[in-house]
Amino acid sequence: MLNLILFGPPGAGKGTQSDLLMTRYNLTYISTGEALRNEINEGTSLGLKARHIIESGGLVDDEIIVQIIEKTIQSQKHGDGFLFDGFPRTYVQAFILDGLFTRLQTVLSRIFILDVSDEVCTKRLLQRANEQNRADDNEKVIKRRLQEYHQKTFPLLEFYTDSGIATTIDGNGTAEYVFEQIDKHIVEELRKRPANIIMFGYPGSGRATQAARLAKAFNLQVISTGNLLHEEVKAGGALAERIEPFLKAGLLVPDEIVVRLIEKKLKQNDGQSRGYVFKGYPRTLVQAYILDGILKKQGTAITTVINLQVPVLELIKRLDARAKTAERMPYDSETTTIVARLEEHQKRTEPVLEFYHNHNQVISIDGNGTVETVYEKIYDPVMKAIRNLK
Repeated sequence: MLNLILFGPPGAGKGTQSDLLMTRYNLTYISTGEALRNEINEGTSLGLKARHIIESGGLVDDEIIVQIIEKTIQSQKHGDGFLFDGFPRTYVQAFILDGLFTRLQTVLSRIFILDVSDEVCTKRLLQRANEQNRADDNEKVIKRRLQEYHQKTFPLLEFYTDSGIATTIDGNGTAEYVFEQIDKHIVEELRKRPANIIMFGYPGSGRATQAARLAKAFNLQVISTGNLLHEEVKAGGALAERIEPFLKAGLLVPDEIVVRLIEKKLKQNDGQSRGYVFKGYPRTLVQAYILDGILKKQGTAITTVINLQVPVLELIKRLDARAKTAERMPYDSETTTIVARLEEHQKRTEPVLEFYHNHNQVISIDGNGTVETVYEKIYDPVMKAIRNLK
């Protein structure tokens, strides 16, 4: 999930940036004040307690605030993350929010601090007061609100600065300019997250090409079991003698051998990439479970499954055309062989795809069009899948 906090003095433009962030990233807006008012208006037990405190001239304590925030978070399941406004406001509440995220098995992604001078904030608020006829936004009130922000918020920002997730943004430019700076940091944050993608599709659908594009864009490593097997044989590796007879006969290599090669490849990575794009694996339900186990040992899991969908006639045309190029494969030579490969793929792979469908991990992509067009269709769904990781 993408969980953000937006800090800034009154007049910094938090409202405008919040709207842009919610639209771009499908975030749920959580405002302490709004959540509190909802509880009071609905007459809930928490709302009644809060009303009594407020009517007595007191401030609603953290015991009630944390329950209201948790209730609000748990009731909002449709978004891809949360954007907090007005919470946390104190050092203690910062720890409370960390505790809430721990219970939700997620974390705070980033905090953006809109850096705008008091002079600019005052000018903006006075202009807003004039345009909206708001008598409460006068210079005296604005000065008090700015002082309160500095007194209460700066100590809190020190807490988050030490955590390494706070980013200061120059908020003096246009709304578009400010959002561009925020968005750049969010994209950078998402690109750091671990990701493991499975590339599905019939022969000729463009799996290899799109796998390479994704690997380059997201700092992933392509793992093709076919390539691993051939590399092991060519290098005369420890498993070469066991692999070669299966390759010559055109048979599937036993899972025990393939697993060892995949684990060997993962160990060689040593943190050089953030994850993997699996092409040609898994091909059976057993292999799907095996892959889950392999990744669990690495402390990670499958992020998403891309299924490139291309009509059968188009697949045959592509494979037939490839047979006339230097990139031809031995099995591209005859139409009957091509059709047999497509039928074999359907028989073996469709149950695996259904397995991932049942786990809501499949993103179906129209594979028609140029390489660039297809990649553009893939990019945003993959980014969203990475963003939704807890």
